[in-house]
Amino acid sequence: MKIAISTHQGSLYNDVVDYVVVSAQDGEFAILKDHAPIISVIDDGYVKLVLNGNEAFVALRASVLEFHNNVLSILAQEAHIGSTAQSAKEHLDELRKSRLETNRKESADFTQMEKELRESLKKSRAGSL
Repeated sequence: MKIAISTHQGSLYNDVVDYVVVSAQDGEFAILKDHAPIISVIDDGYVKLVLNGNEAFVALRASVLEFHNNVLSILAQEAHIGSTAQSAKEHLDELRKSRLETNRKESADFTQMEKELRESLKKSRAGSL
């Protein structure tokens, strides 16, 4: 069966697998070839990808999973692949912390630029005729 995992940043994984095991808040379930169509929401969990006995794990946050006609599509707000479920989750957490820190810095930079713009407008007496 084919699987495609995407985030807002693009395609994370697009390949063929033998089967997957989905782990979410309500427990685990497997999807094999010719499985009945299914749609599921995964707030925080992972998908185990199995191909020829080899396993990879994709940690997911805020995602939607759809399986239909032997194609599994997952759209996630955040996702990261790893060799174990724990390593995938840890890498996802590290990326998230880094992204949040960057957002905080950019927000602080924007606040400083806005303050400087106000001061420049006052000094130039813009709006006063």
